[in-house]
Amino acid sequence: MAQNPARPAQGAGQELNKLGRGRMRIGFALMMAFLLVIGGRLVMVQGLDVGNMAQAAENQRTVVQTLPALRGKIIDSKGKVLAESIIRYNITVSQVNFAEYPEYDHYVVDPETGKAEIDPATGTYKILKYTQDEGLQQLADVLGLKFADVKKAATGDKTFNYITQDVSPLVEKEVAALGIPGIYSEAVTKRVYPMGAVGGPIVGFVDAEGKPLAGIEQTMNDRLTGTDGKRTYQAGKNGIIIPTAPVRTEPAVDGQTVQLTIDQDIQYYAQQAAQQQKQQYSAEWVSITVTQVKTGKVIALADSDSYDPNNVAASDPKNIGSRTVSSVVEPGSTSKIMTASALVEEGLATPMSQYLVPPTLTIDGQTFSDAFVHGTEKRTLAGIIADSMNTGTVMAGSKLTPQQRYDYMRKFGVGEKTGIELPGESPGILADWRNWDGRQQYTVLFGQGVAQTPLQTSQIFQTVANNGVRLKPTVIDSFTHADGTVETPAKAPGVKVLSPATAKDARDMLEGVVTMTDYKVVGIPGYRTGGKTGTSEAPADNGVGFQGYTASFIGMAPMEDPEYVVGITVQRPQGDIYGVTQGYTFNQVMGQVLRSYDVPPSTTPPVMPPKFYK
Repeated sequence: MAQNPARPAQGAGQELNKLGRGRMRIGFALMMAFLLVIGGRLVMVQGLDVGNMAQAAENQRTVVQTLPALRGKIIDSKGKVLAESIIRYNITVSQVNFAEYPEYDHYVVDPETGKAEIDPATGTYKILKYTQDEGLQQLADVLGLKFADVKKAATGDKTFNYITQDVSPLVEKEVAALGIPGIYSEAVTKRVYPMGAVGGPIVGFVDAEGKPLAGIEQTMNDRLTGTDGKRTYQAGKNGIIIPTAPVRTEPAVDGQTVQLTIDQDIQYYAQQAAQQQKQQYSAEWVSITVTQVKTGKVIALADSDSYDPNNVAASDPKNIGSRTVSSVVEPGSTSKIMTASALVEEGLATPMSQYLVPPTLTIDGQTFSDAFVHGTEKRTLAGIIADSMNTGTVMAGSKLTPQQRYDYMRKFGVGEKTGIELPGESPGILADWRNWDGRQQYTVLFGQGVAQTPLQTSQIFQTVANNGVRLKPTVIDSFTHADGTVETPAKAPGVKVLSPATAKDARDMLEGVVTMTDYKVVGIPGYRTGGKTGTSEAPADNGVGFQGYTASFIGMAPMEDPEYVVGITVQRPQGDIYGVTQGYTFNQVMGQVLRSYDVPPSTTPPVMPPKFYK
């Protein structure tokens, strides 16, 4: 029977079956290999590739927010705040992100813990659904703005735009709790000055960018500046914090608190007195200083027309710095106490030394006269100082060599900065004695031909009051670090200028100005006081000639053991210069200081050194 040609032979079919099964095995092996590769890749991605793709995804969700450090406070000697920083917030929007969510889910956040609330019925997070307009209406209500204004700010294609600025932390917290996509907050610090113009030139100010431009804000900037912290969290595409993700916080370290020696109450009183004097005499400016004798601490450093650091733009730029440390004037007759002290210290005179003083004195071709008419008088050195006689001062002071005159002025701090912690301090003007001309070598004996700041002049009297030891004036009392540690700056060593005996003689002569003349207006009931007037011509602003006068009075109390020095300088008062007096102002300011610090009244009789000899 013939074989069917359509069917292969039995042996050939077996071969085909073997071939098919081999191909199947190969295909299966290839498929398994492919699955192993895919599975391995999944294992790499999900289990082993943590440092790459998983981390990259987390990085895309991670947000690092700066936590601004607060600038340190500036406080007065009693802890009253003169300057401080507060946290404020700007509410911003990404219009692009906001537009992506015409309707959005909002996690209900516990305002106390900041965590998303869980619905106890379902065990899931509480979620509310809002439309854009509903969310914007809530935002407008929280910010106290009109809905239309908020919607206008949130609508557009900008990635950054302000909704509003300068809101409180409480309001910012309420905004964050709304959870509106695309709405963010920007933390900023704002510097405020609670006492306004009280001590403005001392405290200084910072500009809108936080740059310090004057006063303690400038000189103590390194101390006041803190270190920012940061908060790291994860957020979804809409910018909302993922409530289940961890939040890491590195707290900010605030700047140090700078405590001043300034007493805000005395500072206010002195500023009011300075302003009154300026108005009374239509003066260009008035300066008043109050110094603690035994420490060099400046209790008040007052300038007329003190500016308010909260509104610097409203002030004349001339008033930005402290004229007490930057303005240079001829001290006039207040310098006569230096001349008298140097004579006593060198053994060339005593308060009772006798001088036959003529109406005018001519020496080396230079003629000198006094502010009052007199004949030839038998004067003691104390009498010369009491009535502020130029003729007698030159006659007595001529016993000092020019170099001695210069050296003593340098010892008293003339011609060099005091080192007070304020910007813009002037060293004054003191030419080398070798460069003095024929007249200047004598005028320096009574405070002309030399220029000082009001602070330098007060320092001279602090030296006399402190038994001849000159101390560096300071407005810094201490620094308090963020952890509460209090740091007190090392006290600069004093400079011995006079012996205690000479300083006592000088004080007796200063007390004689009060007890032996008609300048008793500076007397304070119950206290012994002493001091010295000064009058000099004021150099013209253009440097050519003179324009007006400078009037001053520097005094101390109580004389048996002085505790405070008050210095008053009036620049270019109008009218009769001899009608200008700072006695009443000294009386008021010193009286306020003595009462404020409970200084016991004097128990010893005043010194009354004779002005004349027989």
